[in-house]
Amino acid sequence: MKCLIIAAGRGSRLSSKVDSKPLTRLLGVSLIERVILTAQKSGLTDFYVVTGYNGLKVRQYLDRFSQARNTSITHLVNDEWQKGNGVSVLKAKGLIRENFILLMADHVISESALVNLTNERIEDGNVLMVVDYGIRTNGLVDDNDATKVLVEDRKILDIGKNINNYNAYDTGIFLCSPALLPAIEESLCDGDESLSGGIRVLAQKGKAETLDIKGGYWIDVDDKKTFSNAEKKLLSTLSKTSDGPISTYINRPISRRITRHLLSIDISPMYVTLFSFILSLVGGVFFLLGGYVNLVIGGLLSQIASIIDGCDGEMARLKFQVTEFSGWLDAVLDRYSDAFILFALGYHVYSADGSVSVLFVCFLAIVGSFMNSYTADKYDGIMMRKLGPGKRYFRMGRDVRIFIVFLGVLGNQPFLVLAIIALLMNLENFRRVVVLYRNG
Repeated sequence: MKCLIIAAGRGSRLSSKVDSKPLTRLLGVSLIERVILTAQKSGLTDFYVVTGYNGLKVRQYLDRFSQARNTSITHLVNDEWQKGNGVSVLKAKGLIRENFILLMADHVISESALVNLTNERIEDGNVLMVVDYGIRTNGLVDDNDATKVLVEDRKILDIGKNINNYNAYDTGIFLCSPALLPAIEESLCDGDESLSGGIRVLAQKGKAETLDIKGGYWIDVDDKKTFSNAEKKLLSTLSKTSDGPISTYINRPISRRITRHLLSIDISPMYVTLFSFILSLVGGVFFLLGGYVNLVIGGLLSQIASIIDGCDGEMARLKFQVTEFSGWLDAVLDRYSDAFILFALGYHVYSADGSVSVLFVCFLAIVGSFMNSYTADKYDGIMMRKLGPGKRYFRMGRDVRIFIVFLGVLGNQPFLVLAIIALLMNLENFRRVVVLYRNG
């Protein structure tokens, strides 16, 4: 399905950040890239982008982007960009003759909203608008600037920025038939150059329907406040349903702040992965050196590495750079760092104690940790199928192990650390076996 994206406006309220609104970078990715890449993840592949203000610069940028991402982009030029956005939509006349998705370049939207829309079907001559009924609860929206919609039984009765009677917001996400184009032309004849004018024409004919955005989100990035809202919202989506308790309440809130700053300097997530791994190894070396001070330094470095270990995935998701290899490499390096940290801690205790029981407990801690990681994928898959997408579930993993190491060495109890990890990880593995048996 074709996707038409409007990127012709000037965006003067964001001019302090960049001289072209679609190229404004939000967490490492320009607004226009973010829209296209979100649409790609939703299954769309053929893009038509309408440019206007500073259009040459935007088109050159998109040409480089399309080559780097192997993305099909057709340029449409709107020299009348000062007029309403309905004029930009009309630039697709004669080029798009089938149903298409219509998006705004300055709207940050959730993948789920697009996926739900692409799964819908519309009758010939209709349009389907994604709307947000959270007019009193959505703190991300500037009510004064938003386009309001009056909806009854999924039908649009009225639409506009200045209507007084409304119960939803226009999210700027549409599934359109080609009938939208002559509707906009009819609206132009009445002096209304806006896209909303064309929607209103179809609404008067009973041809404009709505789809609830439900759990999805959208943000019209128009000024510094909404830009900040978009940053906060995107960062808040980085938590995973498989996050353990330490990741949820300690690591992730810190890693998100680090990630935000790392994205501003455009560093590769791969370098962050390697840095976290090296930091873990250095922490293990301090355990080998012996002495309470070295224990504390090693524990602190291990915990910092555990926090930073979340940043590479966060950066990759925000920059749409997630690959199977990067995820696999991160998991492999985590196993090596876990083994080295626990071995070094065991060596520290054994060198002072000399008891064979220390070696046995260290062995159980390492094996339990490895099996905990080995069973994670299967367990996660079962829980996600059982609970449904987006539902959180209990999971004890690496975040808990490293935090136990950190707290234990602060209390100068390295052997107790190994014993607790050995017990908890093996009990957790047994629990997962029971869960998988009951749900397999």
